[in-house]
Amino acid sequence: MEAANFELELDEQPVVVADSVAEDVKGNIILLIAVQPTEAKHRRIEQLIYNLESSKVLIPFAMLVNLETIEIFEWNGVKLSEPICSLKTSDILRHYEPEFDKKRIFYQYLTRLVEAWLRDLAYHWKTETPPASEEMAAIGLLLRLKDGTTKTDVVLRGRVED
Repeated sequence: MEAANFELELDEQPVVVADSVAEDVKGNIILLIAVQPTEAKHRRIEQLIYNLESSKVLIPFAMLVNLETIEIFEWNGVKLSEPICSLKTSDILRHYEPEFDKKRIFYQYLTRLVEAWLRDLAYHWKTETPPASEEMAAIGLLLRLKDGTTKTDVVLRGRVED
């Protein structure tokens, strides 16, 4: 009897999953979103850069969100810029959660509120002029969000087994 000769192929790349992304109308990822309810900014920026570097495509913008600030950066494929836009989180998200400043906000809910805001910028489902529309237009992100969508837990690299 002949012995079977099998070669096992392994995906050597680790799985890299984004908290959330925004896509343009064509389905291209235009914004990588990292949500951090606590203040571990240095570590989250390192993770943000790793995720951007790991992506199979160039993602032009990145957003770092915590309970205090929303910071938006540009990514050129090599270097993450200093923040090109900085917003007070409560000024933005209390339009979608009126009790934002009065109750505990956990990670998943914070993520959903940010996505609600981005979808409002894309579709104007809640207001004709969503919060920070001018700031988002000034950095070139508003037009790119138009008619787009958001997704959570997006695999940027690697393989996820079912």
